[in-house]
Amino acid sequence: MNTELKIAIGSDHAGFKYKQALLEWLPQTAIKDFGTYSTDSTDYPDFAHPVASAVESGEFDFGILVCGSANGVAITANKHQGIRAAICWQPELASLARQHNNANIVCIPERFISLADAKAIVELFLTTQFEGGRHATRVGKMSC
Repeated sequence: MNTELKIAIGSDHAGFKYKQALLEWLPQTAIKDFGTYSTDSTDYPDFAHPVASAVESGEFDFGILVCGSANGVAITANKHQGIRAAICWQPELASLARQHNNANIVCIPERFISLADAKAIVELFLTTQFEGGRHATRVGKMSC
């Protein structure tokens, strides 16, 4: 995995366990943890918005968001015009989100996948290139 990438990561309480495991597994050189920092009940927008803002501003190359279903963090992150957040529950979806949609935030549903799958998803997401071409035209039409 490219240690040059700058990665923003965040979760709510339902994604805390996998977020912590991903933090230990990912190269530590350029990763910022936007919280949460415990399993105490939290509101996912409090963590999804800062991660999305950090990626949208260009300060970070990619974001990782983890919550129970991944729906709340994905919906929240996608409110930002420069964000293309993809819910991925299988590694192939992570590849396609990058190849076809130029997704810049991966959203992991902790309650529905194994940690091994979460790691595989993140690895593919961070290493797969956007294909451009006809997909670039479609991505260009996404923002309002």
